[in-house]
Amino acid sequence: MSQNADILRYIDSIARDKEIDKEALIVAIEQAVAQALAKKYGIDDLEIRLDRDSGEWQCNYDVAMEEQGRILAQTVKQAIISRVREAERDVIYNEFESKVGEIIAGTVQRFEGDTVIVNLGRNIEGILPRAEKVRSENYNVGERLRAMILEVKKVGPRVKVILSRSHRDLVRALFELEVPEISDNTIQIRRIEREPGYRTKLAVDSADAKVDCVGACVGVRGTRIKSIIDELNGERIDIIRWNDDPQALIQNALKPAEIASIELSPQLKKALVVVDEDQQSLAIGRKGQNVRLASKLTGWDIDIMTRAELERTVQADDEVAAEPSTAAEGGATASDATTTPDVAPPAADGSAGAEPSASQG
Repeated sequence: MSQNADILRYIDSIARDKEIDKEALIVAIEQAVAQALAKKYGIDDLEIRLDRDSGEWQCNYDVAMEEQGRILAQTVKQAIISRVREAERDVIYNEFESKVGEIIAGTVQRFEGDTVIVNLGRNIEGILPRAEKVRSENYNVGERLRAMILEVKKVGPRVKVILSRSHRDLVRALFELEVPEISDNTIQIRRIEREPGYRTKLAVDSADAKVDCVGACVGVRGTRIKSIIDELNGERIDIIRWNDDPQALIQNALKPAEIASIELSPQLKKALVVVDEDQQSLAIGRKGQNVRLASKLTGWDIDIMTRAELERTVQADDEVAAEPSTAAEGGATASDATTTPDVAPPAADGSAGAEPSASQG
C-alpha cells in the first residue's frame, strides 16, 4: 500500500483533532483490516499489526498488502469513521454522565407523542418522557426549558439524555444554584418530598449555628425562594428546619398550621397531632397534601384531630371497654343461655352487644 509511510501521521492528526486515544484508533483499524482480509481469503486465524514506527503492515500470513488497493483503503477509512463516532459518543456520554442530577437548559424542538424532545446544543437531544413531566405544565416548540439530567444512556452510536421536570432532586438542584450556603455545604438539605406542580416540603439544617438555614434559603425579601418558585411555575415550597427530635420535626413539618399537642407511638411509628378547629384544615392541607407530605418527610404516620374529635374518640373507647363488665353484672352468660332456655334474650337496645360509635376524626 503506497500510503503506508503517511498512515501514522494521518492517524495522529485525527486523534489530536477529535481528542481520541491514538492507540485505540490504531487497534480499531487493525481489527477492521484483519476482518476484511480473513473474509477475503477465508482464513480464521489471520492476525495483522500496524508497526507504530514505520507504518508497515505485519501479518502472520503471506499477504501482499500493496495489492489490496482501494478495498483495503476503504476498510481503513470505514474503521476510522466508526471509531471517531464511537469516541465522540463516549466524550458526550462522559460529559453528561458527570452532570446527572444537575440543571441543564435547552430549547423545545419537537414532540414525539407524549415525549418532549429538547435541543441541548451541539446536535445533542434531551428526552423529557411523559413520566418526568409535570401535569400542570405546558410546553411549546421554540421555548426555553430548564430540566434536571436524570439519566444518560448509550444507544448504538448515539447518547440518550433523559431529563426530568418532576423529580424531587430538581428542587434540590435549583436550591444549590440559588443558595451558595448549600453549594458550599454550610447548609444541608436533609430531606425533600414533592408533589410536582403543587407542593414541596424541604427540610434543611445548618452546620454553623450562626447561620439561619431557613432564612438563607428564603433570601432577602424572599428573592431566592421566589426565583425557584417562578422556575417551578408557582409550585408552593415549604422550607422547614430539621430536628432530630420527632415531635419538633413533626411540628415543623406541619407548618404553617399551629399544633396544640403531639403524642407519639414509637412502636407503630404513628403520631397523633391535636390542633384547634381553626387549624385543622390548614394542617391537613388541600386534598390532604400538607399532612401527606409531612408524613413522608418525617417518616411518621400522622393523624390529625381536633380536641373535640379526640374527646369523642376517647369517650367511645371508654364505652366499649366498659361493656363487658356491664354484661357480667346482668348475670347473662353463654352457659346461662344454654341451661336456662326460658331466660329472655338481650334487650333490643343492645346494651350487651352495642357497636362502638365511629370516630369523626
